[in-house]
Amino acid sequence: MNEKQHLPDANRLSILASTILLAYAISPYVNIPVRSFGISILGIAYNFDFNFSLLLSLLVSLLAAVGADWLVRGHPELRETNTMQHWILPALTAWVIGVPLRNLQPGVEWWVVFGFGGLLLILVFVAEYIVVDLSDDLHAPAAIGLSAVSFALYLFLVISLRAAGLRLYTILPAIVVCMALVALRTLYLRLNGRWCLAWGVAIAIIVGQFAVGFHYWPLSPLSFGLLLVGPSYALTSIAASIEEKHPWQTLWIEPAVMLVVLWGLAFVVSA
Repeated sequence: MNEKQHLPDANRLSILASTILLAYAISPYVNIPVRSFGISILGIAYNFDFNFSLLLSLLVSLLAAVGADWLVRGHPELRETNTMQHWILPALTAWVIGVPLRNLQPGVEWWVVFGFGGLLLILVFVAEYIVVDLSDDLHAPAAIGLSAVSFALYLFLVISLRAAGLRLYTILPAIVVCMALVALRTLYLRLNGRWCLAWGVAIAIIVGQFAVGFHYWPLSPLSFGLLLVGPSYALTSIAASIEEKHPWQTLWIEPAVMLVVLWGLAFVVSA
């Protein structure tokens, strides 16, 4: 039996990962003053802080997206000219890695997060390369892994936003936009290369409504994150099952179980 497996070029992968990690490694030693600016809308003042760490995260996320494109274009089975779907998760991973690194002081914890984040980023790049070919022997586990990482990163991002104590108008766009990207990428992987833009937007809007309601509850960051990931995963799973034309009698079982488990955990950790 012939095995069909493709792995990314080691030189390209090492250059890409080392460049991104080097940018984060030097960030604690660059000190640029924070710049604040504000706007007024309908008589309400909104203040925003812009610093070097935020700029670095944006640039690194862009670098991860461009690097993922560069990596997958070396795949021998690539048949599509638009590789945008492979940018989403690497960019989100690079962004999320920077969240704890911005808030931790250099030390053991910082380097643990740095090392774990670097390993996760490499695995995401490798998985994105593998899923280019639907007939690859490793496609199924790579797609499952990417979907799992997507929701794990989303959970971590929501927890970080909540822990930062930001106001609703600041965190809501990030929660909604990132949810749309996670839902779109997950559905694309599960449906073997089919975009479901309407589902992605609808799921993001519904999750945004949950975020507005839960924002004013006295919840810990972990509970807040679990309460949002529950409906996020359930709605995405339901959308995929409907598109795959699963029977209505069974398509709700997995989403309902996961929702109960995640919300149960949320209330346990908040007790």
